[in-house]
Amino acid sequence: MTHASSGERPGPAVTLGLLAAWALHDAEELALLPGWLRRNAPVLRERFPRVPDAVWRRAESLDAREFTVAVGVMAAIVAAASAAGHATGGRSAGYQAALNGFGLHGLVHLAQAAAVRGYTPGSATSFVLVVPFTLWARGRLRRAGVLRPTRPRDLAVGLGLAAAATVASHAAARRLPARRLPGGRGNF
Repeated sequence: MTHASSGERPGPAVTLGLLAAWALHDAEELALLPGWLRRNAPVLRERFPRVPDAVWRRAESLDAREFTVAVGVMAAIVAAASAAGHATGGRSAGYQAALNGFGLHGLVHLAQAAAVRGYTPGSATSFVLVVPFTLWARGRLRRAGVLRPTRPRDLAVGLGLAAAATVASHAAARRLPARRLPGGRGNF
């Protein structure tokens, strides 16, 4: 059930804004995550001994090329969700699930920063952009009467879709061969 419409249409700041907010957030991650992982994984491995070794090996092996390609794949997913939201005036279930997943993803970044008791890549923009944008966009959708009711199951689906898209993006990036420049160096 949706609330009564105020007659306002959510507009591109709400729908296409998801892609813009995501791009700014992922710029922080692109710039900082690979180096941060190399520097911090040994300390985190000691602090969190219950995390399986396979997780730490995977984190330590993430290179900038693979991460950049994964972000590019995710860009296509977020762009498609934003376009669907824009085309439907915010009514798209896929857009709303992506918006929910984006906001919950920001909360995960904040929880990671709390767990390590310090900065983690993505936490700065989560605090100042991801969570506030998500709340603002959901408010605009609600005022326009197009926000779908959000049950705990819907939040789990949104977070699950965000996680699945992340896994799929990294899987695709691992499968794409690195292009080589003359002399054997990669492009990234």
